[in-house]
Amino acid sequence: MRLKTPPWWAAAGTVLLALAACAPSTAPASSGGDEKAGTLRVWLFEEPNQAPKDKVVAEAIKEFTATNPDVKVEVAYIPTSPARHEKFKGAFNDPNSAPDVAEYGNTDLAEYAAAGGFADLGPDVDGWPEGKDIAADLRKSATVDDKLYGVPWFIGIRALYYRTDVFEELGLKPPKTIEELTSTAKTIRAKKPDLYGIAVGGEYTFGALPFVWDAGGDIDRLDAPESRTGVKAYTDLLSDAVCPPQACASLTGGKTVELFAGGKAAMGILGNFSRSAVDAGAAAGKYAVVPLPGSKAGSIAPAFAGGNNLGVMKSSKHRTLAVKFVQLLAGRTYQQKMYEAMGNLPTLTSAREELAAKDEFLKPFLDTVAAGTRFVPIDPAWVKIDNQKVIPTMLQKVATGQSTVEQATEEAAVAVKAAFGRS
Repeated sequence: MRLKTPPWWAAAGTVLLALAACAPSTAPASSGGDEKAGTLRVWLFEEPNQAPKDKVVAEAIKEFTATNPDVKVEVAYIPTSPARHEKFKGAFNDPNSAPDVAEYGNTDLAEYAAAGGFADLGPDVDGWPEGKDIAADLRKSATVDDKLYGVPWFIGIRALYYRTDVFEELGLKPPKTIEELTSTAKTIRAKKPDLYGIAVGGEYTFGALPFVWDAGGDIDRLDAPESRTGVKAYTDLLSDAVCPPQACASLTGGKTVELFAGGKAAMGILGNFSRSAVDAGAAAGKYAVVPLPGSKAGSIAPAFAGGNNLGVMKSSKHRTLAVKFVQLLAGRTYQQKMYEAMGNLPTLTSAREELAAKDEFLKPFLDTVAAGTRFVPIDPAWVKIDNQKVIPTMLQKVATGQSTVEQATEEAAVAVKAAFGRS
């Protein structure tokens, strides 16, 4: 798997500054212990459809306690809402309220690493046979300053969904370049004005970033020529000829899923995790998926590797047991079970390949992973950039004609530098 050259904020070593609004004001009060019996406390995220996850986790607990009879595993499901930040903050400061093992979103990594709440699992994963099955760029999404603060449990990858019936009716083929994507979307909109050529949104950061990354740009230099090329390529889709800005400039990624699933768009940049939503809508049985193409024929635009990690709290008094439970739940067997139950794409290469042999739907997503994924800055600055909607504001100003690409990207670049504390 191709590993991209890191930008300055990664190459120079991430400087983790405590966020007053998010990170704890004090370091964890305990360095933990290594008791071999007792209660192992686990935090996992709540799901809209909880039962399938419960079932898989229960199987894992049964297997774990069979080989560790002096251990009881207690699982608490916590919300994925912003309230999770306060819950983790409290756990970092009060070991008595903290779990031993916790699931967390990889975009929260910088905040939690700055707080010093999770243990470095690098040596544990290095000595774990299945740890070698985690590709370098996925491992990087759980790493800060060469310390691995969790095991990547699953990832979410986006690709290009398209309506097979519409393409067949109009004699079109899936686009192989970004230029073809744009022209195909325009053709569809012109011939079928009741459809958006492709559903894109001004508030869809992770739909736009692949265009920026493909052009050679990045978040830390949005005013660079390469970034501007990518911004222009994406915002060209936010036009009357494809997806009218008056309707699409305010769309989030979730809303683009609704449009495609509801049969109102001929294409969409959706995740492997969007499958159930599409299958429940008007587009069910009338779509296929290919990788989002890059600017060069045959290339694949880099996708954002979102997902969740399993970490061990630094304050855990059952470190060895916690690591063993993480390795069981994040191992190949249970990654495959979680995919079957929840659609979670495994982080272990062998697990993905085995599932792909059974389910052709996975191929475009696995091809995208193999081509190389990207991630947001692993720095508390990203929280500021995201909360201030720096990228959506940039996209919306271009799409609505309030600013040129040059003006909007320059303004966004200033905001990004301010978030990093750079002038």
